[in-house]
Amino acid sequence: MKKAKKIAGVLLSLICILTIIFLVWAVPAYKPNFDVEAFIKSNEKVKIQIDRNIVINPLDKKAEKGVIFYPGGKVESSAYIKIASKIAEKGYRVVITPMPLNLAIFGKNKAEEVIKENSDIDIWVIGGHSLGGVMASDYAYNHLDKIKGLFLLASYPQEKFNFKDKDIKALSIWGSEDKVANLDKIKSSKNIMPNDTVFVEIKGGNHGQFGSYGKQKGDGEAKISEEEQQNITSEYIVKFLDIIK
Repeated sequence: MKKAKKIAGVLLSLICILTIIFLVWAVPAYKPNFDVEAFIKSNEKVKIQIDRNIVINPLDKKAEKGVIFYPGGKVESSAYIKIASKIAEKGYRVVITPMPLNLAIFGKNKAEEVIKENSDIDIWVIGGHSLGGVMASDYAYNHLDKIKGLFLLASYPQEKFNFKDKDIKALSIWGSEDKVANLDKIKSSKNIMPNDTVFVEIKGGNHGQFGSYGKQKGDGEAKISEEEQQNITSEYIVKFLDIIK
Protein backbone atom coordinates (compact mmCIF):
# COMPACT_ATOMS: atom_id res chain seq x y z
CA MET A 1 0.00 0.00 0.00
CA LYS A 2 2.80 2.40 0.92
CA LYS A 3 4.65 1.55 -2.27
CA ALA A 4 1.53 2.26 -4.35
CA LYS A 5 1.09 5.66 -2.65
CA LYS A 6 4.74 6.49 -3.26
CA ILE A 7 4.45 5.63 -6.94
CA ALA A 8 1.23 7.65 -7.19
CA GLY A 9 2.97 10.61 -5.56
CA VAL A 10 5.90 10.43 -7.98
CA LEU A 11 3.53 10.22 -10.96
CA LEU A 12 1.53 13.20 -9.70
CA SER A 13 4.72 15.23 -9.27
CA LEU A 14 5.83 14.27 -12.76
CA ILE A 15 2.47 15.28 -14.22
CA CYS A 16 2.68 18.65 -12.43
CA ILE A 17 6.21 19.27 -13.73
CA LEU A 18 5.22 18.34 -17.28
CA THR A 19 2.15 20.57 -17.04
CA ILE A 20 4.27 23.52 -15.89
CA ILE A 21 6.76 22.93 -18.71
CA PHE A 22 3.95 22.77 -21.26
CA LEU A 23 2.35 25.97 -19.97
CA VAL A 24 5.70 27.74 -20.06
CA TRP A 25 6.31 26.48 -23.60
CA ALA A 26 2.85 27.57 -24.69
CA VAL A 27 3.29 31.16 -23.47
CA PRO A 28 4.89 33.19 -26.29
CA ALA A 29 8.34 34.60 -25.58
CA TYR A 30 9.16 38.28 -25.91
CA LYS A 31 10.77 38.87 -29.29
CA PRO A 32 13.21 41.61 -30.41
CA ASN A 33 11.51 44.91 -31.23
CA PHE A 34 14.00 45.60 -34.03
CA ASP A 35 15.15 43.97 -37.27
CA VAL A 36 17.96 41.70 -36.04
CA GLU A 37 19.33 40.89 -39.48
CA ALA A 38 19.43 44.54 -40.54
CA PHE A 39 21.14 45.51 -37.28
CA ILE A 40 23.83 42.86 -37.78
CA LYS A 41 24.50 43.97 -41.36
CA SER A 42 24.61 47.67 -40.56
CA ASN A 43 26.81 47.47 -37.45
CA GLU A 44 30.33 48.62 -38.30
CA LYS A 45 31.81 48.33 -34.81
CA VAL A 46 31.29 44.65 -33.99
CA LYS A 47 31.06 41.26 -35.67
CA ILE A 48 27.95 39.30 -34.69
CA GLN A 49 27.73 35.55 -35.29
CA ILE A 50 24.60 33.55 -34.50
CA ASP A 51 24.92 29.79 -34.09
CA ARG A 52 24.22 27.81 -30.94
CA ASN A 53 25.10 31.01 -29.09
CA ILE A 54 25.27 34.65 -30.16
CA VAL A 55 28.92 35.68 -30.23
CA ILE A 56 29.82 39.36 -30.56
CA ASN A 57 33.40 40.55 -31.07
CA PRO A 58 34.89 44.04 -31.50
CA LEU A 59 36.20 44.76 -34.98
CA ASP A 60 39.10 47.03 -34.06
CA LYS A 61 40.92 44.79 -31.55
CA LYS A 62 41.28 41.24 -30.27
CA ALA A 63 39.15 40.60 -27.19
CA GLU A 64 41.08 39.35 -24.16
CA LYS A 65 38.16 39.24 -21.72
CA GLY A 66 34.85 37.47 -22.21
CA VAL A 67 31.33 38.22 -21.04
CA ILE A 68 28.67 35.51 -20.73
CA PHE A 69 25.14 36.94 -20.83
CA TYR A 70 22.08 34.97 -19.62
CA PRO A 71 18.75 36.32 -21.02
CA GLY A 72 15.72 37.17 -18.90
CA GLY A 73 12.86 34.71 -18.49
CA LYS A 74 10.70 34.19 -21.59
CA VAL A 75 12.81 36.64 -23.59
CA GLU A 76 14.49 35.56 -26.82
CA SER A 77 18.25 35.82 -26.63
CA SER A 78 18.49 38.02 -29.74
CA ALA A 79 16.62 40.77 -27.87
CA TYR A 80 19.90 41.49 -26.04
CA ILE A 81 22.07 41.94 -29.13
CA LYS A 82 21.88 45.74 -28.95
CA ILE A 83 23.09 46.13 -25.36
CA ALA A 84 25.64 43.34 -25.82
CA SER A 85 27.03 45.11 -28.90
CA LYS A 86 27.53 48.29 -26.89
CA ILE A 87 29.74 46.31 -24.51
CA ALA A 88 31.57 44.36 -27.23
CA GLU A 89 32.53 47.48 -29.21
CA LYS A 90 34.64 48.58 -26.23
CA GLY A 91 36.93 45.58 -26.68
CA TYR A 92 35.17 42.59 -25.14
CA ARG A 93 33.78 39.34 -26.49
CA VAL A 94 30.16 38.95 -25.43
CA VAL A 95 28.40 35.60 -25.69
CA ILE A 96 24.60 35.55 -25.27
CA THR A 97 23.31 32.08 -24.48
CA PRO A 98 19.85 31.04 -25.74
CA MET A 99 18.02 29.03 -23.07
CA PRO A 100 15.73 25.97 -23.27
CA LEU A 101 12.13 27.24 -23.32
CA ASN A 102 13.70 30.71 -22.95
CA LEU A 103 14.20 30.03 -19.24
CA ALA A 104 17.70 30.15 -17.75
CA ILE A 105 16.63 27.80 -14.96
CA PHE A 106 16.86 25.00 -17.54
CA GLY A 107 20.32 26.06 -18.74
CA LYS A 108 22.20 27.58 -15.82
CA ASN A 109 25.37 25.68 -16.74
CA LYS A 110 25.41 26.97 -20.33
CA ALA A 111 28.49 28.99 -19.38
CA GLU A 112 30.44 25.74 -19.25
CA GLU A 113 30.22 25.16 -23.00
CA VAL A 114 30.92 28.84 -23.71
CA ILE A 115 34.19 28.74 -21.77
CA LYS A 116 35.25 25.50 -23.46
CA GLU A 117 34.44 26.80 -26.95
CA ASN A 118 36.31 30.09 -26.38
CA SER A 119 39.61 28.77 -25.08
CA ASP A 120 41.48 31.86 -26.31
CA ILE A 121 39.81 33.89 -23.55
CA ASP A 122 41.35 33.57 -20.08
CA ILE A 123 39.26 36.03 -18.07
CA TRP A 124 35.50 35.54 -17.82
CA VAL A 125 32.68 37.58 -16.35
CA ILE A 126 29.10 36.32 -16.20
CA GLY A 127 25.81 38.15 -15.75
CA GLY A 128 22.26 38.38 -16.85
CA HIS A 129 18.91 40.08 -16.81
CA SER A 130 16.19 39.14 -14.30
CA LEU A 131 15.94 35.31 -14.08
CA GLY A 132 19.09 35.14 -16.19
CA GLY A 133 20.95 37.04 -13.48
CA VAL A 134 19.74 34.67 -10.77
CA MET A 135 21.03 31.67 -12.72
CA ALA A 136 24.25 33.46 -13.61
CA SER A 137 24.78 33.98 -9.87
CA ASP A 138 24.30 30.25 -9.28
CA TYR A 139 26.92 29.42 -11.87
CA ALA A 140 29.37 32.04 -10.61
CA TYR A 141 29.11 30.84 -7.00
CA ASN A 142 29.86 27.26 -7.98
CA HIS A 143 32.66 28.14 -10.42
CA LEU A 144 34.69 30.83 -8.73
CA ASP A 145 37.81 29.29 -10.25
CA LYS A 146 36.54 30.25 -13.72
CA ILE A 147 34.50 33.41 -13.13
CA LYS A 148 36.13 36.68 -12.03
CA GLY A 149 33.09 38.95 -12.08
CA LEU A 150 29.30 38.94 -11.80
CA PHE A 151 26.89 41.60 -13.06
CA LEU A 152 23.17 41.63 -12.37
CA LEU A 153 20.52 43.58 -14.26
CA ALA A 154 17.26 43.85 -12.30
CA SER A 155 18.29 40.70 -10.48
CA TYR A 156 19.85 39.21 -7.33
CA PRO A 157 21.43 35.94 -6.14
CA GLN A 158 19.49 33.30 -4.27
CA GLU A 159 19.91 33.79 -0.50
CA LYS A 160 21.70 30.44 -0.12
CA PHE A 161 24.58 31.80 -2.23
CA ASN A 162 26.46 34.20 0.02
CA PHE A 163 29.25 35.99 -1.85
CA LYS A 164 30.45 38.07 1.13
CA ASP A 165 33.76 36.27 1.60
CA LYS A 166 34.21 35.15 -2.02
CA ASP A 167 36.96 36.38 -4.33
CA ILE A 168 34.77 37.90 -7.04
CA LYS A 169 33.86 41.40 -8.21
CA ALA A 170 30.18 42.29 -8.58
CA LEU A 171 27.90 44.94 -10.10
CA SER A 172 24.14 45.30 -9.59
CA ILE A 173 21.99 47.63 -11.71
CA TRP A 174 18.23 48.22 -11.67
CA GLY A 175 15.71 50.78 -12.88
CA SER A 176 13.74 53.02 -10.53
CA GLU A 177 10.49 52.35 -12.42
CA ASP A 178 10.84 48.55 -12.46
CA LYS A 179 7.53 46.93 -11.47
CA VAL A 180 8.51 43.36 -12.42
CA ALA A 181 11.55 42.62 -10.26
CA ASN A 182 11.41 42.65 -6.47
CA LEU A 183 13.37 45.84 -5.79
CA ASP A 184 13.46 45.17 -2.05
CA LYS A 185 15.28 41.90 -2.69
CA ILE A 186 17.65 43.57 -5.13
CA LYS A 187 18.57 46.23 -2.58
CA SER A 188 18.78 43.81 0.35
CA SER A 189 21.13 41.59 -1.65
CA LYS A 190 23.84 43.90 -0.31
CA ASN A 191 23.83 41.55 2.68
CA ILE A 192 25.09 38.62 0.58
CA MET A 193 27.19 40.42 -2.05
CA PRO A 194 30.90 41.29 -1.76
CA ASN A 195 31.57 44.44 0.25
CA ASP A 196 32.95 46.31 -2.75
CA THR A 197 29.95 45.53 -4.97
CA VAL A 198 28.79 48.54 -6.99
CA PHE A 199 25.03 49.14 -6.75
CA VAL A 200 23.40 51.44 -9.30
CA GLU A 201 19.82 52.61 -9.64
CA ILE A 202 19.05 54.07 -13.06
CA LYS A 203 16.62 56.91 -12.55
CA GLY A 204 13.69 56.54 -14.92
CA GLY A 205 14.67 53.06 -16.09
CA ASN A 206 12.31 50.08 -15.96
CA HIS A 207 12.65 46.29 -16.22
CA GLY A 208 12.22 45.58 -19.92
CA GLN A 209 14.55 48.23 -21.31
CA PHE A 210 17.66 46.28 -20.33
CA GLY A 211 16.71 44.30 -23.41
CA SER A 212 15.13 45.37 -26.69
CA TYR A 213 11.75 43.62 -26.74
CA GLY A 214 9.20 46.28 -25.95
CA LYS A 215 6.96 46.71 -22.92
CA GLN A 216 6.90 43.76 -20.53
CA LYS A 217 3.61 42.80 -18.89
CA GLY A 218 3.25 44.44 -15.48
CA ASP A 219 6.28 46.68 -15.91
CA GLY A 220 6.39 50.34 -14.97
CA GLU A 221 6.48 53.15 -17.50
CA ALA A 222 10.06 54.19 -18.18
CA LYS A 223 10.90 57.89 -17.98
CA ILE A 224 13.96 57.53 -20.18
CA SER A 225 14.38 55.87 -23.58
CA GLU A 226 15.51 52.29 -24.11
CA GLU A 227 18.69 53.55 -25.76
CA GLU A 228 19.52 55.85 -22.85
CA GLN A 229 18.96 53.06 -20.31
CA GLN A 230 21.17 50.69 -22.29
CA ASN A 231 23.84 53.36 -22.78
CA ILE A 232 24.02 53.98 -19.03
CA THR A 233 24.01 50.25 -18.29
CA SER A 234 26.70 49.39 -20.82
CA GLU A 235 28.93 52.23 -19.56
CA TYR A 236 28.78 50.85 -16.01
CA ILE A 237 29.43 47.31 -17.25
CA VAL A 238 32.43 48.42 -19.32
CA LYS A 239 33.92 50.31 -16.32
CA PHE A 240 33.34 47.16 -14.29
CA LEU A 241 35.06 44.97 -16.89
CA ASP A 242 38.01 47.32 -17.06
CA ILE A 243 38.93 46.54 -13.43
CA ILE A 244 38.59 42.76 -13.71
CA LYS A 245 41.95 40.97 -13.72
